[in-house]
Amino acid sequence: MKTFDYIQDPGHGWIKTPVSLLLELNIASDISPYSYYKNGFAYLEEDCDAAKFVNAYRAKFGFDPKLRDRVARERRSKVREYFCYTPAIVANIAQGAQ
Repeated sequence: MKTFDYIQDPGHGWIKTPVSLLLELNIASDISPYSYYKNGFAYLEEDCDAAKFVNAYRAKFGFDPKLRDRVARERRSKVREYFCYTPAIVANIAQGAQ
């Protein structure tokens, strides 16, 4: 079973997952620009996109993904500085470019 980082700062949280897995789960185009992207990974915001991922993962594999907490209690997460997730990113990865 794969483990995914659940990154949290004092104001928000994100699940880090490879965009290739989002493509495999057929939800890559359903992710909002409130999530982030860096180096082939999506950082799925906890209020909407993370639930889409968990539900799709459960539907495909029959169980929930395992999450590992990564908490930055005192500071703002670097995730907030990454690129906003967009359909163009998905298209580039689907074509093999990064």
